[in-house]
Amino acid sequence: MTALIVYESAWGNTRAVAEAIRAGLGRHLSAEATPVHLAPPLADLQVDLLIVGAPTHAFGLSRPSTPEDARRRGGGLIPSGVREWLVSAPVSLPVATFDTHVRHPNLPGHASRKAAKALTALGCRLLAEPESFFVDGYEGPVLPGELDRATAWGEELGRRVRTGAADG
Repeated sequence: MTALIVYESAWGNTRAVAEAIRAGLGRHLSAEATPVHLAPPLADLQVDLLIVGAPTHAFGLSRPSTPEDARRRGGGLIPSGVREWLVSAPVSLPVATFDTHVRHPNLPGHASRKAAKALTALGCRLLAEPESFFVDGYEGPVLPGELDRATAWGEELGRRVRTGAADG
């Protein structure tokens, strides 16, 4: 059984959470994490679980102008984002979504909810409610305990897929 985590990350926080989730998933199934610009097209995926993660920008998923803004503020250049990757033909996969979310100050909006809505509109079924992992400020770092929580979340998702709970 296989899982793929596709993520968008400018400062490395969402990547760190994706890797923690991958570690938890790995206790139950083969898992890989890849940046969205290197991911295969959504319609081409054949996995037992797809997890999509992105930072929350402007109350949801990043927009085409976000990567340039992030680069100007010191983040890494993101060639393309999750929003663009989610443009696809209908696809039927079990999915979960997560975001990194500013905790201080606690800003509104969640990229994970926007991604979940886009994926379910394409025909995917959610294995879990969208999840947020918290960072301190726009650039981070990830708050203490959040990577452990991400590992535990990944392990629970892997267990659900392994035991067939994904179908119920």
